[in-house]
Amino acid sequence: MSRKFPIAAVPFAVLLVGVITLRHPAAQAPPKYDAEFLLKAYATYTTMRGSTPAPFQGNWSYLGPTNVSGRATDVAVADKDGRRRIYVAYATSGVWKTDDDGATWQAVFEHQATTSIGDIAVAPSNPDVVYVGTGEANIFRASMAGAGVYKSTDAGRTWTHIGLADSQTIGRIVVHPTNPDIVYVAASGHEWTDNEMRGVFKSTDGGRNWSKVFYKSPRTGANDLVMDPRNPSVLYAAMWQRIRRKYSDPRVEPGYREGGVFKTTDAGATWTEVGTGLPAPEFRGRIGIDISLSKPDTLYALVDNYEIGRVAKPGENDAYGRPMPQGAGFIKGADVYRTDDGGKSWKQTSRFDEATTNRMNNHSGTYGWVFSQIRVDPTNPEQIWTMGLALNRSSDGGRTLQGVGGMHSDHHGLWIDPKNTSVMYNTNDGGFYQTADAGKTWKFAVAAAGAHFYNLELDNSNPVWAYGSIQDHGSRRGRIDLSKGRDAVPAMAFESAPGGEGSNHAVDPNNPNIVYSHGFYGNFSRTDLSVAGGRGRGAAAEGQPAGPQRDTPIQPKDNDELRAQWMAPFIISPHDSSIVYAGYQFVFRSKNRGDAWEKISPDLSYNDKAQIGVNPSAIPYQTVVQMAESPVKKDLLYIGSDDGRIHTTIDGGKEWSELTSHIPVKRWISRLVPSQFAEGTIYITQRGREDDDFGAYVWKSTDYGKTFTSIASNLPAGPVNVIREDPRNPRVLYAGTDFGAFVSTNGGATWSVLGKNLPSVQVADLQFHKRENIVVIATYGRGMWTIDASAFAK
Repeated sequence: MSRKFPIAAVPFAVLLVGVITLRHPAAQAPPKYDAEFLLKAYATYTTMRGSTPAPFQGNWSYLGPTNVSGRATDVAVADKDGRRRIYVAYATSGVWKTDDDGATWQAVFEHQATTSIGDIAVAPSNPDVVYVGTGEANIFRASMAGAGVYKSTDAGRTWTHIGLADSQTIGRIVVHPTNPDIVYVAASGHEWTDNEMRGVFKSTDGGRNWSKVFYKSPRTGANDLVMDPRNPSVLYAAMWQRIRRKYSDPRVEPGYREGGVFKTTDAGATWTEVGTGLPAPEFRGRIGIDISLSKPDTLYALVDNYEIGRVAKPGENDAYGRPMPQGAGFIKGADVYRTDDGGKSWKQTSRFDEATTNRMNNHSGTYGWVFSQIRVDPTNPEQIWTMGLALNRSSDGGRTLQGVGGMHSDHHGLWIDPKNTSVMYNTNDGGFYQTADAGKTWKFAVAAAGAHFYNLELDNSNPVWAYGSIQDHGSRRGRIDLSKGRDAVPAMAFESAPGGEGSNHAVDPNNPNIVYSHGFYGNFSRTDLSVAGGRGRGAAAEGQPAGPQRDTPIQPKDNDELRAQWMAPFIISPHDSSIVYAGYQFVFRSKNRGDAWEKISPDLSYNDKAQIGVNPSAIPYQTVVQMAESPVKKDLLYIGSDDGRIHTTIDGGKEWSELTSHIPVKRWISRLVPSQFAEGTIYITQRGREDDDFGAYVWKSTDYGKTFTSIASNLPAGPVNVIREDPRNPRVLYAGTDFGAFVSTNGGATWSVLGKNLPSVQVADLQFHKRENIVVIATYGRGMWTIDASAFAK
């Protein structure tokens, strides 16, 4: 039975969170701010952006990097009147188009409630009709949720939201070959929580109404969908049972048996499982499927297979460089299956010789849930392409595989021109690539989208260097050229910098050559850029270091097993730059720049053993994620953890007090900012991303955390990723959310949108450079930007 979901109008109402003083926290759970709330909040944001007060209406200058793009998720093609338009969807950078074969690019979907894109589809019968499914279905830890499906009937000039908001991730959209109003959506559902809005949805009126035509459970969604080219009533859906936990990737868990391939022959009215020959249901992770256009009874499936492929060797590490437990096994991770009878039976084709077995063992690492995409050549059912860490080609149905070079790694999409199969378009973690010679050479669309920055650090050089780490591109830095004025800063290429893909940075304020950074999970280092061979000075514009890395490891040694987050915190004391702090589940302090360490805290997490090491690929959880020392009082520290705890010490760690219960919401601590003016004042932000929660959580205390007041006020929605205090005026505050940047001139009583030309994008970090009088932001999807702050409060 199908379920109807009519589309409701979205009121342009202002949503006020309110200003409340919390001295006796309420016992009830906080309200759930869902995707429908997000849509209404974005309408509020749009209104706010149009009414920004004059001092804050300046334009943001794009800083770059001009040599790095962002993670691309899908591609679609519209051919009309002998001309071709290519649409490229990005994980958090919206949708971009080119009408001149990649020579120039234009953003066509950058001002919406979310710019996280899972899939894009052009109606075969009308190239002006384009459907966009928001919410990246690859569900990285830093993925942003979507808000449903959007539609354009004028080739991307304008967009209308047409429903399915609470699906939050969409893996595939399929449009009927002759009727652009008949559309199917594979919705994979919430990333972190169970929900009903997942499965296969169908509309017969262009998205005005939707029917849920296939559903399994609140944890099993549809992530792939293909249609038989002979008969549009025949479709195949790949179902995936999964949830991402704060302490584990979305892996197959005990009791999971709902994933597999299902078929309908009556346009979605009924579905039958067609999984005979596939791995047993308890071993099925994400499955990608494709159908041969030239032989439609032939389909292929790329299965994230959880059968154990081999046992780890003694001393062998996992994909993140962590030692594998003794006796632990590596899953197979990727296998190719084929059916030649429309799904009645499947046969494995991918492990018939040692070379192919070894390639499949390394095809997707241990994280096939990021990939599992497969394509069949439109004219040759024996030629297939699989997407994992590499793009792979097989000319014999998967019996042998060869990697295809010339591109960035980590592949998520491929379009093959049915009229000329030498023309292909590929999407991966580096962006969009195209080839006209069947993959011999590839052209990179560096001008499209922007870098996915996790963070931002500014040094005191002249000119200023901006540091940040970029998803799948390591750490980079670029100079901020203010020679032509603060409102005309040119974009630049960024060069390599110390640190890895997920690294915080701390630069010595007195010696900008000293840079602290880290690799995965807190492998801290100190780099002196003035040393010959040091990384950064004179590095090439394309991001290559000038010489070999000359880092000094500065790892605390401790008898306890240390846990550090992906983005482990590291700070320099504002009172003495030789004092540095590093965060694990404990806080460590060094008084000699990391050469020796002392543990100054107990475990500041909940230390719940049920959420630590639950499988060989567990993610470090219950760790310190934010640390700050008061600029006014030495040894006054505030510490926040990923499991929502907050602690403080006034004596450098001799005694600790917990502040967690003083705030009624338990969420990931996204920022701790002690005031530069008042000793007892502290600002705290929390993000609800890991709870599929779009609430805005911003708090202020003026009594060292004994009581807190919400200053979220009229911030339309969260997550709130960062807050900063203007170093010239304590009444002026800045905040970064998943919508953009905000400013308050009255201590958080009210907020305004900062700047008038910023795309809708997650502001991951924000810094104010006092000497240069500029605000700089790092975004997760559109690179770095800066704005002149001289017009703000003096």
